[in-house]
Amino acid sequence: MRLIASIIAIILISSSAFADMKIILLGTGTPFADPEKSGPATAVIINDKAWIVDAGPGVVRRASAAHIAGEKALTQPNLSRVLITHLHSDHTLGLPDIMYSPWTLNRVDPVQIWGPTGIKEMVNGIETAYAVDLQMRLEGAEPANATGWKTVVNESTGGIIFNDDNVTIEAIPVCHGDWELAFGYKFTHNNKAVVISGDTTYCPALEAAAKNADILVHEAYDGAALKKRKPEWQNYHSKAHTSAKDVGKLATNAGVKSVVLYHQLPFSGSKQAMLKQIGSTYTGPITWGDDLMVIDVE
Repeated sequence: MRLIASIIAIILISSSAFADMKIILLGTGTPFADPEKSGPATAVIINDKAWIVDAGPGVVRRASAAHIAGEKALTQPNLSRVLITHLHSDHTLGLPDIMYSPWTLNRVDPVQIWGPTGIKEMVNGIETAYAVDLQMRLEGAEPANATGWKTVVNESTGGIIFNDDNVTIEAIPVCHGDWELAFGYKFTHNNKAVVISGDTTYCPALEAAAKNADILVHEAYDGAALKKRKPEWQNYHSKAHTSAKDVGKLATNAGVKSVVLYHQLPFSGSKQAMLKQIGSTYTGPITWGDDLMVIDVE
């Protein structure tokens, strides 16, 4: 029922809004296997062109649900621009799906992939794993175009990774535990800015990049509930993820206009507890993100 409600919501919002920049939360989940939350994936749509940040499990089918609900930018042939924040499996298990499924559904353009150092090796490994599938589709009886399976991979260590008359995209090195390089991403369009945190603990570089942003999409965990977990998990999460209270602190320091929570980790706590924690350090609008939620950037 929740998924049906989300699809109805996206239909209502899409049919009534004509913003030239919007966010669609394709997946807001974590490694916890919540059947109502797909893995992390966020579509930033600017003038009907979709950029997908992260490729968690279920990303292609969530994009299809959004398309069915009326978002034409997320038709299968349009799924050709992907930005990976880091190489954790919960953020990349859907990458083979994006690389191949839209191709079998009439994507002609090669898929462009941006990410940190190591993304080329990952993509090369995926291509090796699916070499037999590729050969059968290209050389067998099944109709297939000769270009939509190809990839253009762009590795980065941070900074502006894309810029045209429509959008500037910046990769922001963030603080995700033992990862040497992990990114958040900032999208700037017509003096409007959206920042997506990726996985990170409280990070000064992200705070600086989010200065006066219209929307900050940020991960969060329940700080009180974390204290009830085993010490090794407390150690890990405190170094790799951000407490709801610290999300609010960062948003306040940056002067962010609105916060959207995704990749939420309530543990034994609750949505209400996390909203209260972030509200103790941030007084602006806070949205609890669910799969297929649409947020206009106005």
